[in-house]
Amino acid sequence: MSSEWKRRLRLFIQRFWQPTSACMTCMPGSWGNIMSLAHWTIALHTGLLTGLLAVLLTFTPARRFYGHRYGNALLVGLLTAIGDAYAHESHYRIPYVEHILTGAISALITLAASYLFEDRARRVRAAWARVFG
Repeated sequence: MSSEWKRRLRLFIQRFWQPTSACMTCMPGSWGNIMSLAHWTIALHTGLLTGLLAVLLTFTPARRFYGHRYGNALLVGLLTAIGDAYAHESHYRIPYVEHILTGAISALITLAASYLFEDRARRVRAAWARVFG
């Protein structure tokens, strides 16, 4: 497998877990219904759609956004909002509020992950060494 396709596979996995986590967080009653198959199905659809859109964007000039921390977070937030809107209707009274909120949470998760996992998770390893040293 070429390095470009390995990078796309890694990008898909990253863009799958971040929106899935954000979707589980933003749905009403998500933490109370953590074992609900319906909630997980919706969250997995959102993650799958976002991951596919993210990989499709690697074939366009928009792939340059993935190289910058804030551009990456913005792009993932927008893709998550689109994927969530396509995956299901909003559970809130005002349309699209849930989708926008899910996109914002996904962007924050992406930004936090970029800090924590950069340089082979240097910050996580350093904190682990300090605590359990």
